Formats: sequence, structure tokens, C-alpha cells
Amino acid sequence: MSQIIINGKTFQGNSVIINNGKIIIDGKEAQMPDDRIIQITVQGNIEKLDVDACNKIEVTGNTGSIKTINGDIRVLGDVNGSIQTMSGDVNCGGKVSGSINTMSGDIKHK
Repeated sequence: MSQIIINGKTFQGNSVIINNGKIIIDGKEAQMPDDRIIQITVQGNIEKLDVDACNKIEVTGNTGSIKTINGDIRVLGDVNGSIQTMSGDVNCGGKVSGSINTMSGDIKHK
């Protein structure tokens, strides 16, 4: 189970969905921090991260899938699924086993 930090508030889980101002972590609703700009940091591995809009997502470990409409994504570990963003840059530090797509942004892979 990974530590997930959303605007400074810490949660534990493997799967995160943020949609219409609601946070669902491992199937349970969590209290959303009061802030319009959403920044997400996952310390460890995450299976699924599905966010309608955010400013920035950073995963320090490996990830399964990440999907967001808007926001920059940085994964320091491996990508074992797919990453999709409509508008935002994607930066991956490890192996990529799936696909990476952005409509408006840059993709960097080391």
C-alpha cells in the first residue's frame, strides 16, 4: 500500500480516482482537501490513478495506469500499464511496458 499525498493531506491506498471534487481511494470516498489546484504525490507504487484534472502528478515508484484530462505526470519508476493525458507533459524514468499518450504536451523517457 502506498502513501498518497493530495495537496498536503496524506492517504494510504493502491487505486485513486478523483472526479468532480470527490476522492475515491480503494473504493472508499475520502475527504477532499479544500484547494482548486490539485497536486498529487504517490510515494511508492500505485496500480491505478484516474483524475479528471490536476496540476501535477508524481509517482516515486512503479505505476499500472494513470489517466487525467489535464495535468503533468512524472513517474520515477516503471510504467506497467498506460498513461494518458489530454493536456500535460509526461516524464518517465523507468521502463515503459504500455503506451503513453498526450494530445497537448511533451513525452520524455529516459
